[in-house]
Amino acid sequence: MPLDAIRVLDLSRLLPGPYCSMLLADFGAEVIKVEEPNVGDYARAEYPKLGEDSALFHSLNRSKKSICLNLKAAEDQAKFLQLVKDSDVVIESFRPGVMKRLGLDYETLNEINPGLVYCAITGYGQEGPYAERPGHDVNFLSYAGLLNMMGEQGGAPQIPATQIADIGGGAYPAAVGILLALFERQKTGKGQMVDISMMDGAISWMPTFFPNFLASRQESKRGELDLSGKLACYAIYETKDQKWLSVGALEPKFWGEFCQVIGKEEFVAKVRDPIDVQTQMKKEIQEIMWQKTREEWMEIFEQISACVSPILSFGEVVENPHVKARGMIQEIEDPVLGVIQHIGTPIKLSRTPGKIKGAAPSLGEHTEEVLRGY
Repeated sequence: MPLDAIRVLDLSRLLPGPYCSMLLADFGAEVIKVEEPNVGDYARAEYPKLGEDSALFHSLNRSKKSICLNLKAAEDQAKFLQLVKDSDVVIESFRPGVMKRLGLDYETLNEINPGLVYCAITGYGQEGPYAERPGHDVNFLSYAGLLNMMGEQGGAPQIPATQIADIGGGAYPAAVGILLALFERQKTGKGQMVDISMMDGAISWMPTFFPNFLASRQESKRGELDLSGKLACYAIYETKDQKWLSVGALEPKFWGEFCQVIGKEEFVAKVRDPIDVQTQMKKEIQEIMWQKTREEWMEIFEQISACVSPILSFGEVVENPHVKARGMIQEIEDPVLGVIQHIGTPIKLSRTPGKIKGAAPSLGEHTEEVLRGY
């Protein structure tokens, strides 16, 4: 596998760091999860449970090892430093300054292992006036301006159902940064610091509309962006059976076919008309959508190219034939729980694909095994 020879020490908890190291583990890295004795990763305590730990913890920490070290104790610090000598990556998600107070900051670890890639995932980065502030996904989205653009016209901002800053702005940039640093290390033999700010990441998620402000200094309004509620051709409609369809008919050919099917050819030329026209078109389209069930509409739209999709529940996602074909729901054998299902990896490599190598570890399960040599 691509990362077979890479050892990762993961000190992070909850979501962003563990998601990052999960991606690395899926592609062969030996990920050693360093947890606080008796407590461990807080995600273990979430609900619902699969055995002693949460479903969330099992999902994020598959294929990893767990050791328990008290990093405030000199003896355990010494053990950790010994592990650092033989490791390639350290991931942590403490607030800036915590690792320095422990004597385990990047500068210290770099002296022990100059080839070490040290990745810190924080809300606001290692420097700047917000660096030491606490926060969660909703806070990072707020400061980034992204949350202000989410929601309907005239309504309040809407919190997204998934953690955009944590995963898209934190975990994925961290994984990319680590891989870039490892690639560069092949040329120089030297590691480096990877400073990931989830607020930075959230700002980078707005390439379709933030540059418009930078160019014009004109503020966009919630619900009036082309791809977040303004356009009738890019919207959500309810069907007769109280289910929903998404329409993404942005291009003229898709919009033309959509309008022809619903008997509104006069809408074709209005695809980019002002918002008052868009609002009226959406009302008329909604009246039409209420005339058939979701299944009846999909039987029609699947015969043409109009970018219309059913909005699926999780139960429908699991049974979806395309999801199955892409291997996005995987089954593994847990030695205690039996067969459990996991979300598959979205990164598909043709020759060395990712793989879930095993179950999530119990707290401290591998402490003796990992530390035996030290």
